[in-house]
Amino acid sequence: MLTVTRLAKCCGLSRSTVLYYESIGLLRASARSPGGNYREYTEKDVERLRQICAYRHVGLSLADIKSVLGAASSNAAAVLERRLLELDREIEALRTHQRSILRLLGHKSFRRNQMVTKDKWVAIMRGCGFTEAQMNGWHVEFERSAPNEHQEFLEFLHIPADEIQKIREHSRKAT
Repeated sequence: MLTVTRLAKCCGLSRSTVLYYESIGLLRASARSPGGNYREYTEKDVERLRQICAYRHVGLSLADIKSVLGAASSNAAAVLERRLLELDREIEALRTHQRSILRLLGHKSFRRNQMVTKDKWVAIMRGCGFTEAQMNGWHVEFERSAPNEHQEFLEFLHIPADEIQKIREHSRKAT
C-alpha cells in the first residue's frame, strides 16, 4: 500500500494534484489506514494514475479522461481521434502564424531595423512548440521551395556566413 505522497512521487506529480484528481472523481483511494487517517493506494491505483498521466501528456482534458476511464466500453479511440484533429487545427494555426511572421519579416521596415536575431527567432519557434527536428524540417522546406529567400532570411538573422552555409548544406542533404 502507498500513501498519497508516495503515489504522487511514483508518477512525478505533486501530492495536491493527486488529491485534486481524487476530489473530482478521477482517482479513489483503495482503502484507509486502520485509524482512518491516511489514504492507501494499491498497484491498481498506481496503474490508473499512470493512465491519467498518459492521457494528460497528450493534452486530453480532465473531463475527457474521466469519460474515457469511466466508460464501461472505453471510447478512448474516439476521444484520441478528436484530440488528433484538434492538434491538426492547432498546427495549421501555428503555420499560418509562421507564414504571417515571415511576411512581416520580409517588410523593409523590419530589415532596416534588423530587430530579429537568430536567438530571438529560435525562441519564437520554440515558443510556438517547435522541436529541434521540426525547426530543421522548416529549414529543409524553406531551402527546397525558396533557396534564395532562405539565404536572405538567414542573413537577416545575422547568422555568420559559415553557419549559413552549414544550415543550407544540411537542408539540401535532407531533401
